[in-house]
Amino acid sequence: MSDVLCVHPTPFHHGQPRSSKASIVTNKSNRNIRQKLDSIGITDPKNVLWNLTAPELYEASIARAEGKITNAGALAVETGFHTGRSAEDKFIIKDELTRDTVWWDNNKAMTSETFDLLHQDMMAYAKRKKFFVQDLFGGAAPSSRLPVRVITVKAWHALFIRNLLIRPDKNQLPGFSPELTIINLPDFKAIPERHDCRSETVIAGDFSRKLVLIGGTSYAGEMKKSVFSYLNFKLPSEGIMPMHCSANHDEAGSSAVFFGLSGTGKTTLSADPERILVGDDEHGWNSDGIFNFEGGCYAKTIRLSEESEPEIYGATQRFGTILENVVVDADRNPDFEEVRLTENARCAYPIEFIPNASTSGMASHPTNIIMLTADAFGVLPPIAKLTPAQAMYHFLSGYTAKVAGTEKGITEPQATFSTCFGAPFMPRHPSEYGNLLRTLIAEHNVDCWLVNTGWTGGAYGIGSRMPIKATRALLSAALDGSLKDGRFRKDPNFGFSVPETVVGVDRNILDPRSTWDDPQAYDKQAQKLVAMFSANFEQFAAHVDTSVREAAPLAG
Repeated sequence: MSDVLCVHPTPFHHGQPRSSKASIVTNKSNRNIRQKLDSIGITDPKNVLWNLTAPELYEASIARAEGKITNAGALAVETGFHTGRSAEDKFIIKDELTRDTVWWDNNKAMTSETFDLLHQDMMAYAKRKKFFVQDLFGGAAPSSRLPVRVITVKAWHALFIRNLLIRPDKNQLPGFSPELTIINLPDFKAIPERHDCRSETVIAGDFSRKLVLIGGTSYAGEMKKSVFSYLNFKLPSEGIMPMHCSANHDEAGSSAVFFGLSGTGKTTLSADPERILVGDDEHGWNSDGIFNFEGGCYAKTIRLSEESEPEIYGATQRFGTILENVVVDADRNPDFEEVRLTENARCAYPIEFIPNASTSGMASHPTNIIMLTADAFGVLPPIAKLTPAQAMYHFLSGYTAKVAGTEKGITEPQATFSTCFGAPFMPRHPSEYGNLLRTLIAEHNVDCWLVNTGWTGGAYGIGSRMPIKATRALLSAALDGSLKDGRFRKDPNFGFSVPETVVGVDRNILDPRSTWDDPQAYDKQAQKLVAMFSANFEQFAAHVDTSVREAAPLAG
C-alpha cells in the first residue's frame, strides 16, 4: 500500500467534509502519515485533507464561505487587513547553519527557542482544526527540485499554492518526502512579548529544520515567497543561481530572463504571444540552463484589460483561477479598475492557462538578460546595453522608483533600490548572487540590457509613461539579436551604451534629454539620480572588484 494518506471526493456540509470511513484510507498508510505529521504537531490524521484537487478545494472554499465564484468561474477571495507581504514581520532562525551564511543586515533573526515556542503555540491553537495538505514541487528541473509540503487551514490557500507550485504526477505522490514544510495559520495571532516579534503577524523560517511558520496574515503570497526564500538560501551553495525574474524563449529555443521589481512590467513583457513563457516570477539557473521554480503565475490585475494583456486577462476568466482582492460586482463580474480593496489585487492560476506557456518549465542558457526599471525621474533611456561589470552593478543596485500617490506621504518620485531585484527574499549577501550571475554571464556570453518602462519627457507628473509599443519594439530588437549590431552612443551620466536608431521607434525617445522641454532641468535631475545610485552602492563597494566599482554612474 502507498504510505500517502488519500482523501477521496466527499460532499461538504456546514463548512466541513461529512465524516466517512471511505474518505480516509486507514491502515499502514494512516499510521505512516501519523508518524510523518506527529513531528510538526498534527496528531489526528482524521483532521487532514490530503492533496485535494481544484474542484474539491472549490467546494470546500464555498462551503466554508471563504470566497465566491465569478460569472466566468474564477474563485474571488479577500485577504482582509493584509493585502501584500509583511516584510517587517519576517524572521530567519539564527543557528549554526545560518549564523555566518545569512545577510543579517537584511534579515531579522529569531532564536531556535522562540521558534519552538511559536510552533508549540500555533499547533495548540489549531489542535481541532481541519488541515488542507498539498504535496508539491519547487523547481521544474528534476535535478534541482525541492519537495514542499504546505499545510493550511483555508481551502483557498491550498488551491493557491497548488496553482503556484508544481503539481506532481499521481505516481510521484506515493512516498513523497518533503524537504521543506510550511504551516500557514492566518487567524493565529502572535504575541510580540512572548514570540519576540514585531506584531501579531509572523513569518518565521528555520532552515535547519526546514520548517516555515506563517501566522496572522491571509495574504497568500507569503507561502510562495517562503519557498523562494528557502531556495535562495539553499541553491547558491550548489552553484545554482536563484533569480527573481520572469523568462521566455523563442521557437528556436533562445531564452531571455527579465529581472524587475513590482510594477516594472516583468509579468507583462514576458507574456509575449510571439514567445514561449517559461515562468513569470522565480527561476533557477543551473548547468543545464534555466528552470521555473513554479507551476503557476501570480499576476497583478490593477487596470487589467483584454486589449492590453490578453493572455493574463484570459486566465482570469477560467475555473481554477483565484482572484485575490479583486472587487466583484453584484453580477459577479470582476472590476479590474476598482482599487477599493487594494492596488495590489492579483490573480493566481496554473501556468498552462497561458496559451503559449512552456510544458517543461525549462529552457536553454539565456541569450539575453533584461533588467527592468520604472524610472519615474524620466532620466534613463528606454534601453541600454550593459557590459558584464555594468550588469553586476545594476543587478546589485536593483533600481526602480515609486511615484507620487502610491503610498501615503509620497509627493514626488522616490528612488527604490532592492538589491538583486528582490532584497526581501535574499537570505545571503548580495555579492554571492552577483558574483554567481557575473560568472554565468561570462561563461555563456549573455547580452545584458537595461530597459526603462517608466517615464519620458520629464519626471512623473510632467512627462508621460514610456509607450508600451516602443518598449516591445526595443525588446524584440534586443531578443532577435539585431539591436546589438546597430550604432550606439555612450550615455554621459551612466556610461552605458544607448542605441541611436531602432526601426519602428521614434529616434527622439532614445535620447531622454532631448524629450525634456528644459535640457538643463534634465541634467539636474540626472545628477540627482546618479548621486542616489552612488550613495546606495557604498554598501557593496567592498564586496566587488574594481571593474564593477568603475561601472558606477558618472558624477558631474
